[in-house]
Amino acid sequence: MMSYLWGGMIIIGIIYASFTGNLDAVTDAAIQSAQDAVTLCITMMGVMSMWVGLMEIAKEAGIVDRLSKWIGPVLHFLFPAVPRGSKAEEFISLNMIANVLGLGWAATPAGLKAMKELDDLRAKQGKTIGVATNEMCNFLILNISSLQLIPVNLIAYRSSYGSENPASIIAPAILATTFSTLVAIIFIFLANKIKKKTGRAES
Repeated sequence: MMSYLWGGMIIIGIIYASFTGNLDAVTDAAIQSAQDAVTLCITMMGVMSMWVGLMEIAKEAGIVDRLSKWIGPVLHFLFPAVPRGSKAEEFISLNMIANVLGLGWAATPAGLKAMKELDDLRAKQGKTIGVATNEMCNFLILNISSLQLIPVNLIAYRSSYGSENPASIIAPAILATTFSTLVAIIFIFLANKIKKKTGRAES
């Protein structure tokens, strides 16, 4: 669907530029955008390589495992149907830790694996195939609203576009993501409470 959307926008833009005599401007913009994309990718690759490497060092040093144990009670509170010590809980922990550190790209693989484990758990519990469980929805909500202490992606973007102080985004990002995470946790808590109170079971 997205490919049709973007393809249609490009075609409409070219046709409009042809009729208005701005085809040269469109060509120049396309070339400049391609150059900017390559430059941005190189910048992001360097920054993300450093932080993902630090994440791997932290994992090998046992820091990630310790953090996972600390947030274990929180996960059990938010995801009561997920068995303790399961692969799903492990990948949810990794995803949350990576997001808190601002490593969105490093968090994505863990998030996908967490969803896969939650899907396998649903199959084991005999729930309807093709329908997201409460745990899946709660994980998605928490993942989207995740607290970030170091917004690495935004810092890299600002640096690549010549910001004089790319790290100045840290304080506003912490404030904004703290608020969004609190809202997500409150929503998940209320949703779990309502489900428990009404006794609604997933099919």
